[in-house]
Amino acid sequence: MSEGDSTGTGTGAAMAGAAWRRGAGFAGAAVGVVAAGAAVGVAVERLTVGRGMRRKARLALDSSGPYGTLRGTPGTAVAEDGTELYYEVDEIADQKAAERPGRRFGRRPAAAEPPVTVVFTHGYCLSQDAWHFQRAALRGRVRMVFWDQRSHGRSERGRGAPLSIDLLGRDLKAVVDAAAPEGPLVLVGHSMGGMTTMALAAQYPRLIAERVIGAAFVGTSSGRMGEVTYGLPPVGWSVARRILPGAFKLMTAQTELVEKGRRATSEIVGGVVKRYSFGARDVDPAVARFAERLIEATPVDVVAEFYAVFAGHDKLAALCAFDHLPVLVLAGDKDMVIPPGHSEVIAEALPDAELVMVPGAGHMVMMEQPGLVDDRLAELLAEAGAVSAPAPRTAPAP
Repeated sequence: MSEGDSTGTGTGAAMAGAAWRRGAGFAGAAVGVVAAGAAVGVAVERLTVGRGMRRKARLALDSSGPYGTLRGTPGTAVAEDGTELYYEVDEIADQKAAERPGRRFGRRPAAAEPPVTVVFTHGYCLSQDAWHFQRAALRGRVRMVFWDQRSHGRSERGRGAPLSIDLLGRDLKAVVDAAAPEGPLVLVGHSMGGMTTMALAAQYPRLIAERVIGAAFVGTSSGRMGEVTYGLPPVGWSVARRILPGAFKLMTAQTELVEKGRRATSEIVGGVVKRYSFGARDVDPAVARFAERLIEATPVDVVAEFYAVFAGHDKLAALCAFDHLPVLVLAGDKDMVIPPGHSEVIAEALPDAELVMVPGAGHMVMMEQPGLVDDRLAELLAEAGAVSAPAPRTAPAP
């Protein structure tokens, strides 16, 4: 509109544009909440440090933070719809020590068996780098595969197959076939990654029975996600439920606009991500920023697309595939994204599983209390026969 244009049409267009920008800014701010599996309308504490100083601090953390820098041998698996799924393999340091002579799967191998492979599956709006601490702790001790779920991380955007948790389970099968086609498996999943593991078991029970020797479900759920209120009071959750459909629609229809709004409100989003990712207020700023960066990297239309599939997730019956195995069920007792009661339901379905509630930890428990999670995973691997001995147990940080 040219300077001095005061026509009704011009004014209306300007008002409409302003409304779209406000909507985009709001939806962009909501992304941080939704990306952490939360809801809009969360109160964020007032920031007391100047904006310029905060921006400099964020840039410093981005440039100096070592998290998410570990890399392995890259590979690509192809999903049923042609989507390319990126994975990396960390081989065991001493390949000879990894050989597993003996009987397994009801046969005597002509040569030593292939090593155990631990497959790590990340959660919603994250990437394989979310396992940074576990990757560092176990590197060289056991063969590991880390992969990016479709439309996340370095994997390709989904090519059109209707999105569902079952589809993600089939994606995991494609990764296993490509990266670990033989030998024993231990499956580790966080949040949506645990749901993906359950979907694999529901569709490929024979794979679980014949090859899987252990599993870990971290901060995840077997169903009834539609009942989660993300720590909001009833009135707040009622408001959020009315707002979310419009926010998701805007994310899909006006992706570029919403991304701009998301960037403009990044400091607010960062506060919300921290609130819903971690249970403690004094979490390491570099770790908090690392989690924020992972979520920021997920496009807003992917945020909207994936969130819609959680309400239909119901895989409680599939858990029986793991009832003969060493299983770790672990969650932070301050998790507002997937409340710890969901882990208790999983443990009830698997009475021989070890249930670990981490005091004071939130949804990103593997980042917030990495030493404890590393130790518990090492104990699981030792029980499954994947490593020779567990690492020393680490007490939770105060």
